[in-house]
Amino acid sequence: KIAEQMVLSKRTAPHFTYVEEVDLTELVAMRTSMKPHAAQRGVKLTYIPLLMKACSVVFRSFPNLNAVMDEERGELVVKGDHNFGISCDTPNGLFVPVIRNIEQKSILHIAAEMAELVARTRAGQATREELSGSTFTITSVGSIGGVFATPILNHPEVAIMGFNAIRDRAMVIDGEIVVRKMAYLSPSFDHRVIDGAIAARFVAALKEVLGAPETLLLELS
Repeated sequence: KIAEQMVLSKRTAPHFTYVEEVDLTELVAMRTSMKPHAAQRGVKLTYIPLLMKACSVVFRSFPNLNAVMDEERGELVVKGDHNFGISCDTPNGLFVPVIRNIEQKSILHIAAEMAELVARTRAGQATREELSGSTFTITSVGSIGGVFATPILNHPEVAIMGFNAIRDRAMVIDGEIVVRKMAYLSPSFDHRVIDGAIAARFVAALKEVLGAPETLLLELS
């Protein structure tokens, strides 16, 4: 079934991937400062909930990326709920559990729900409902390695975000060489509905939020 879905995605949607380098120094620092507070609540805070919340914020300006294609009608269906699929490596292959209503949840709420759902998915205990209904997907192998990827869309979604390893790199800022925490974002898009200019603007807006992540702390609803 997984293979069939991937083949359907590649046959149906003309993919393109847009790669951008992002300075995550401030995001790394913010996560470090939040980890003790999260741990007191029994929550392990990874980077994915932060990225999910950042994408959700940017969707306010780019709602057409939180959408699915109705192939029978040939229509783009824009979703009001931000239901994020998380590509999850399991002993039985790749599954995509779904965290619903990201726009309504705090970062720690997302982190706790994601950890619990991913654990049940890997144990083969997730329900069919918990593995369906996503409007946007994030895939990450940064903990393993890799610079960037070319993700396959989770059909019928029109966008997927690839998140890659964060590494120390020497950067030139104001004429000075400094070490920064850098990573590549490698989202793929359905070129039938998302053109290169929109993709570039979306990633630029996401890069701005991730570069100054304190704005995410205001998203407590």
